[in-house]
Amino acid sequence: MHTEFIHVALAAIVNGNNEVLTSQRAPEAHLGGFLEFPGGKLESGESVQHALLRELDEELGICATSYRPLIKVTHRYDDKTVLLDVWKVDAYSGKPIGREGQAIHWQKVEQLDPAEFPAANAAIIKALNLPEHYLISGKFDSIDEFEARLGSAIDRGIRLAQLRLTHDWLQSVDEKYAVQVIKRATALCEHAGVRLMFNLPDELQQLINPSCLHLNSRKLQQYRQRPDCDYLSVSCHTVQEMLDAEALGVDFMVVSPVQATATHPEIRPLGWEKFAAMTAQVSVPVYALGGVCRDDTEKAWSAGAQGIAAIGALWNLE
Repeated sequence: MHTEFIHVALAAIVNGNNEVLTSQRAPEAHLGGFLEFPGGKLESGESVQHALLRELDEELGICATSYRPLIKVTHRYDDKTVLLDVWKVDAYSGKPIGREGQAIHWQKVEQLDPAEFPAANAAIIKALNLPEHYLISGKFDSIDEFEARLGSAIDRGIRLAQLRLTHDWLQSVDEKYAVQVIKRATALCEHAGVRLMFNLPDELQQLINPSCLHLNSRKLQQYRQRPDCDYLSVSCHTVQEMLDAEALGVDFMVVSPVQATATHPEIRPLGWEKFAAMTAQVSVPVYALGGVCRDDTEKAWSAGAQGIAAIGALWNLE
């Protein structure tokens, strides 16, 4: 059966106070009363960027001057498929007003309630609450070195970090040392307002029962329903793993390796083109991992990513 495809350009307009502009749908409209992000359908032959600028002028009377891709969300109905092509706008000229009679509001990003939006907007809200860089901890020889590396990364702006402690590493230290590392990481991140994801061997995971959990692709296959945690991320290498992670209800995922890495030279990298094709299969924020650095951030955005995840490029002392 033929289904209609509708391509929609949406704007997540974020100001310097980390507030995003939302509109309220008219009571008599479909999903009336719900909040939404400004935007609308592409016209025939129109580019998404042109549609974005046109809709912002028509709806709000502003002209976006700085904008970039945020996330693409596909929502399927019985008779149509809607692609929400969301762009983050961080600069514009003019003063936004509801030119079509709609009520508009500025709301703190961290206070957005998905229940007040149509269901397809949940992934947009997750993307707005995630930074562009995701640090994964690497090697260290002492707790002081660990603290110095993590502290330096936080000072350089990291707001999302993964504490990655391997089973092999745990075999080389005693449990008290491992727990001390976890405590130091937790204290540093809590003080700086950094979300810390825990990627731990089973015995440590069971010991501390973390509220923010990261699963590798092997652990992903052990779960049939989302584990009891506040925040969940997963490492993926194939489209099927990405679909499994999305079905599990992850908040974001990491896909690798995008480019060749010195640590795993035997693994063939995906390349940006294949990475982009894989990312298009899910409606969840995705970080690009593997041979990437801060300079690749814009390339990652263009490929549909939330940003980049890295060990070496973000863990090294500068």
